[in-house]
Amino acid sequence: MADRITLTGLEAYGYHGVFPEERREGQTFRVDVTCWVRFPATDDLAGTINYAEIADIAVAVVTGPPRNLIETVAAEIADTLRARFPMHAVEVTVHKPNAPIPHTFADVSVTARRS
Repeated sequence: MADRITLTGLEAYGYHGVFPEERREGQTFRVDVTCWVRFPATDDLAGTINYAEIADIAVAVVTGPPRNLIETVAAEIADTLRARFPMHAVEVTVHKPNAPIPHTFADVSVTARRS
């Protein structure tokens, strides 16, 4: 059994995409992260995952070097979190609401899960 820590709707500006205009102009990305952990037996931050650190890692990846695929962005966040914190599993969803699609749509997202 595992408990969950969830961070939803984290926004950061990045330059990810395969088209030159995406790399040049950038756009806002949204990230959702769910970490499956075991909550500590004591009321001590040292025994759990600090969600501010989760946010810092996700923002660093999104604002970091441009990637062609948001799949790569999601995987890098998930892999970094897994390496940094003890957890049963992590799921990272990267939303690209302004993806260059010539149709009306609400959102595009990809999800990476590591366990």
